[in-house]
Amino acid sequence: MSHRVIRAGESRSFPQAHALLEAASDDGNIRVIIGADAGKAYAALPEDERGGPILIELGTECLGVHTGESRGEEGSAVLGFARFRLGAADPSDLVEIVRQPGTLQEAVDATRNLFEAFGLKTAVCADFPGRIVDRLVRPYYNAALARLDAKLATAADMDLTLRLGLGYPEGPIELLERTGLAAHCDVTSALHSALGDPAYAPARRAQVAKARHRGAK
Repeated sequence: MSHRVIRAGESRSFPQAHALLEAASDDGNIRVIIGADAGKAYAALPEDERGGPILIELGTECLGVHTGESRGEEGSAVLGFARFRLGAADPSDLVEIVRQPGTLQEAVDATRNLFEAFGLKTAVCADFPGRIVDRLVRPYYNAALARLDAKLATAADMDLTLRLGLGYPEGPIELLERTGLAAHCDVTSALHSALGDPAYAPARRAQVAKARHRGAK
C-alpha cells in the first residue's frame, strides 16, 4: 500500500529526512500524520479522507484523546505511533504502534508493514500513556537519580557498575545528561500526572534541570 504524509508541526519521530517521508505520495492509501499537532490535523480531516489506515503521531498521550473511547470497545482503522526517542538524542529505529481494543487487525498489519518496509522495527501496544519503553525506563532513571542524591555511589561508579554488570552501553546518569535531564522531567511529569504512580514523579535533579532550562529562556 502507498502512503501519504500530512505534516502538522515539528515531528519528534521524523525530525530529519527519512526514506519513509521521501517515498510518500499525495494519493497514498495510508495517511501518516506527523508533528506536535497531529491530533488536531486528524480532527480536521474531512470524512471522505478517513477511509483506510490513519496513523497519528503521539507524544505521551493516549490515542483515545484523539479518537474517543466507549465501553472498552473503541477502535477502528486509526492507530497511534511514535519512534522512541530519548530527549535530544536522534530517534531510534523502534516504532511503538498503539492500538485500541477494537482496532482492525488488517490496519495493524498494514501499519507494521509500512514502517518495516523502510527499515524500522515495530512493537504493538495497548493504548496507555507513555506506551512500552517510557513506562519501563522512566522509573529506573528516577531511581538512579534518587540514589545519586542519597550518595549510594558517585555518578561515575553507578554508570560503570551498570555498564559492566548489565552490559548497558551507557549508564543512566551519563545517558540522561547527554540527552537532557529537562526532557526527562517533561516526560515523567506527564506520566505521573496521567497515572498517579509515584515511581514516575520526576526526580529532584530532573526538576532542577527543568527549572534551570526554563530560567535560561
